[in-house]
Amino acid sequence: MRLRTLHDPVRAASFAVFAVFFLSGFNFASWASRLPAVRDGLELSAGRMGLLLLVGSVGSLVALPLSGTIIEHLGARRTVLYSAFLNAGGLTLAAVGVAAGSIALTALGLVVYGVGTGVWDAAMNVEGAVVEQRLGKTVMPRYHAGFSLGTVAAAGVAAVAAWLHVPVVVHLPVVLVLSSVAVVLSVRLFLAEPVVATSEVADALEAPSGAGRARRALAAWFEPRTLLIGLVVLAAALTEGSANDWVSLAVVDGFETPHAVGAVALGVFLAAMTTMRWFGTALLDRYGRVFVLRLCAVLSLVGLALFGLAPTMWLALAGIVAWGAGAALGFPVGMSAAADDPLRAAARVSVVSTIGYSAFLAGPPLLGLLAQHVGYRHALLVILVPVALGIFVAGAAAPLRRHEPHVADEAPAPVDRP
Repeated sequence: MRLRTLHDPVRAASFAVFAVFFLSGFNFASWASRLPAVRDGLELSAGRMGLLLLVGSVGSLVALPLSGTIIEHLGARRTVLYSAFLNAGGLTLAAVGVAAGSIALTALGLVVYGVGTGVWDAAMNVEGAVVEQRLGKTVMPRYHAGFSLGTVAAAGVAAVAAWLHVPVVVHLPVVLVLSSVAVVLSVRLFLAEPVVATSEVADALEAPSGAGRARRALAAWFEPRTLLIGLVVLAAALTEGSANDWVSLAVVDGFETPHAVGAVALGVFLAAMTTMRWFGTALLDRYGRVFVLRLCAVLSLVGLALFGLAPTMWLALAGIVAWGAGAALGFPVGMSAAADDPLRAAARVSVVSTIGYSAFLAGPPLLGLLAQHVGYRHALLVILVPVALGIFVAGAAAPLRRHEPHVADEAPAPVDRP
């Protein structure tokens, strides 16, 4: 009974972390699924639409390097809560800007949204890592699948809203209020914030000094393996982020379909990615990281080529399924590979995540500038280059050999052959 009581709060916190991942994905896709209506409401060309999204990415790119300090100061619970409010408030402001036909107001809203999104993402991952350690088993991939499930749910709601011709300024505030209430309820179940270790405890754990941590963080940027893993994550992030931002518009413009069909196409992509994230762990356990990363890259290549060159909508949808499955595992597997050595995990994960999020946030808007000249579908074919490069550098993600006596696994890691 005592053990059961001890674990109940941890299980509740695990549910809460899954919920905030779901809600973060829900907010994101609620906006992404309505981009055709945003484009039409602001009367933007493909190039100007890309610039608008690029401006919105500035908030996240600025906030990500600062998120660690914010979390240390506020704790994960309050950080998630406050950043979720920024996230929802920014999207609401952007929706008002669309209704008013104001590009400047929409851009301002997206910057605020980007700040909230970047900090929220970091904080919920920190809480997820703490919960995972307390549970004593791997659950982080399921949390990321929760994000994907949230995007699928939001795409479904957005498709209905588009079909009913519900204005963005009505649709977004309603769903964002509901998601914000759910965040408030969820963070109440987070684990209590840990007590800061005393200097004696820190010395016993051989924690590096502030200068030592700074040197370690800088040194990680010069490690060939870390940078190659960063390339793998960059390709995956660009593949996923470009679909989130552009697949609905590419379907609407490329096949002259209603906006609702564009939202459904995004939902198909997100469903394929979510399914692969949920069940792909079995592939990783059986075949290892390198094989699975290369398999995903091949799926992405096939899917992107089909979508960009298919003459019919049905064939393009088949490409979207392969594209979504291929984009699913690169980012989380890259994070795991960067964290193989616990003593250097923080610095290496910081490098890899910075590379990945930069591609995720800045890459798709830049593709919009190219789309102005060649169209959305053909612009997306540019992603084939980094995806193909990812096949050749995937060997860098092979597990490091562990010699430290304090590091133990329940089962040996699968052998990868780069």
